[in-house]
Parts: sequence; C-alpha cells; structure tokens
Amino acid sequence: MAATVETISNIERRMTIKMPLAPLEAQIKKRLSEIARTAKFSGFRPGKAPAGMVNQHYGQQARDEVYSKAVETSFGEAVEENKLRVAGFPNIEHKPFAEAATELEYTATFEVIPEVKLGDVKKVKVEKPALKVAAKDINKTIDVLVKQRVSYSLVKRASKKDDRINIDLTAFIDGEEVESTGNKGMDIVLGEAGRIEAFDKELTGGKAGDTREFDITYPKDHDPEVLAGKKVNYTVKYNSVSAPDYPEVDEAFAKTLGVDDGDVKKLRAEIKSNLEQEVEKRIKARVKEQVFQGLIDVTELEVPKAIMSSEIERMMQMTAQNLQQRGMDPKTIQLQPQMFEEQAKRSTSLRLILSELVNAENLQADADQVRKMVEIFAQNYEKPAQMVDWYYADVKRLDEPAALATEDNVVEWVLRKAKVSESKVDFDELMAG
Repeated sequence: MAATVETISNIERRMTIKMPLAPLEAQIKKRLSEIARTAKFSGFRPGKAPAGMVNQHYGQQARDEVYSKAVETSFGEAVEENKLRVAGFPNIEHKPFAEAATELEYTATFEVIPEVKLGDVKKVKVEKPALKVAAKDINKTIDVLVKQRVSYSLVKRASKKDDRINIDLTAFIDGEEVESTGNKGMDIVLGEAGRIEAFDKELTGGKAGDTREFDITYPKDHDPEVLAGKKVNYTVKYNSVSAPDYPEVDEAFAKTLGVDDGDVKKLRAEIKSNLEQEVEKRIKARVKEQVFQGLIDVTELEVPKAIMSSEIERMMQMTAQNLQQRGMDPKTIQLQPQMFEEQAKRSTSLRLILSELVNAENLQADADQVRKMVEIFAQNYEKPAQMVDWYYADVKRLDEPAALATEDNVVEWVLRKAKVSESKVDFDELMAG
C-alpha cells in the first residue's frame, strides 16, 4: 500500500491510496467460496452450484464487500502512519479501473482536528466577585422562609398588598371571551411576582361581594402571546379577602426547619453556612466562565465542519428532548441548525482548547481530586456514603466528576498567569445571575 497526503487547507486533507489488486482478488475468490456453500439455486443442492453461476449472481457483492473492507482498513492504517487526527468521516472517491488494472486506487478527502496553538494566557482578564454574607442577607433569606410558611385568615376589609383574594374572573378582547379565563374561585396573592403590575393595582381595594370591571392594555412583548399588545376587558367578582398570618421566628419556627432544639441562633448559623456555600459556588462558576471565555478569545482556532455538525445535531436532539419533557411538540418550534451554530462553535472550540491545555500542562485530575469531586456530588443526597459507593461501582460513572475536577485544574492554572482583579458584588445580584 502507498499513501500520499495533500494539504488543502489548515483543516482539510486529501489522501491518495494505492494497493495491489492481486491480494484482493484472492480475497474475492475466498468470499465467493463462502457464499457458494449456502447459496441456493434452482436445480442444485446448496454448495453444488457451478462457480460461474455463483460468480454471475454474487460476484459484484463479493467485490463490494472486499473493496469496502480494504478501503476501511487501508485508510485507518494510512491515517495512523501519517499521524493524522481525523474529524468526522472521509469522502471516498474511487478511481475507475483500467482494462488491465493492477491496483485499487482511491482518494479520501477529510478534515483533521487542528493543531491548537494557545494564545498568551497572561492577556486573559478575570474579575473575581468579592462578597461576604452579611446579617441582612441572612434576614432576607429568613423572610423568604417565613413567607413560604404563611397562612391566611378571612377579613371583612378592602384588599391590599400581600392579601389573598378569591375571585371569579372573566376576560374579553373585542367583546369575545378569552379562552380559559372564565375562572371561578381563583386565588391570587396581591403583589406577588409573575403578573403585570397594573392588574394587581386594579384588584387592590375590593371587598367580598364587590364586582369590578376594568381594562388592561398589555405590552407587545407580553407572554402569553394571546394577550400581547391587546386591550383586555376584565370582569371580577370578589368572593373573599384573606390577610396573611406570618409565623414568628421563634423556637417552633426553627424546629420546622430542622433545628432539633429550636435554637434560632443555630438556625441563623446554618443559613449563613448554606449561603456561604452557595456564594462560593456562584463565584467559582463566574470565574470559570471568564477563564474559559478568555482562553477562547486569545486562541486562534478553525473548527472543523464535521465536529461542528456533530455538535449542532447533539444540541438539537437535547433541545427536542427537553421540549418533549415539558409537554411541548418540538415540531411546532421548528428547530433549525443555524439556531445552534454560535453555541456549537463555542463549545467545540473550548473542548479542543481544554484538551490541548490538559495534555500540554499535565492537568488531568488525579484520583484524590476525583474522589473529592464525587464526595461533593454525594452531599446532595440523603445517604452520601451510598452515593460514593455507587459512583465507584462503575468506572464510567466517574467520567463526569473527573472532567469537572480537570476543569478546576485548568482554571487554577490560568488564574496563576492571568490578570486577576476583585470587584465587590451585591448579594442579590450574585444570586440572580
């Protein structure tokens, strides 16, 4: 076998391979003999048909099988011999046989995984969020927990913010009732998120037994779309008004949150510890995102189309599955490859860069680092020790924690070289993003 490689572009190669036909002809004869043993022909017992008849019916099949196998094997050997990293599948073109041909010749055009030349990591800029959990942050969290445990009592006064009202509501657009809005016995907490502010304003001040009619004009970008940009006429009948009763932050409250002795100071300490862990996790995620984007920005890289296509297809499949799990039909969304091009380019670029960096700087996570990551995963479960055992029962389950631990090594390596600064952030802003 002889192979020559031609460089078409940075990531494209054309390989011409020639191999003698004589050994292949011998393989074709052998394959025809195998077929002849079981081939059935009218008037002949299996295996007794004349060779010419077998060749006439199965000769092309045998040639196709042998040539296909020869191309597959020779291409793999040539790729290995020339130390090429092929991306995707090659496009194979056979040279037509001459009358007295002695060689099988074909060309394979394909993409290769490009050589990744990392840019100057010292140019990467990382702004690390700085935040210490304060008493006000703990208080806000306790307020949320208090509101989650609210109860309501009927009152005879007019409704106000934070009250729960029970209403019969009907909506009309241009005199026609909006489908699914004829709601009777509908509970609404005034001022809660998720509704247009003007709607709650109109509902404020009503008493049980009252009936109100009002118009709301919705923004053009409102969701659901059926109301977007429309003027909607509402008719509302008040059935009841209930005032909120918030629990006191006391021993009983602390016990409902798992503090056995009801010590409120212990509750605050636990909340602070949990918030600090969440803050640390979010800061780490922000730093990691900046490091990865920085690596992409300083590295010039041409991503092979084959890898891009594969990544886009994977993303489309995952999106379709997610839509189905949410009860939506992916066909109605009309997913298009171009929707995922930018995201696919980023993810494939990052994967190639990380692979090169891990190999070049020996940043692969060691066994202790993988173990630590597994233990972090296991903390989210009721029985952490059993989850650790579950991960180690199958080596494939360690792929994800190993990959994340390796990414942590990359981040630490970059941070030692990059331009790192700190900036104070607000607790709510960090939690929101």
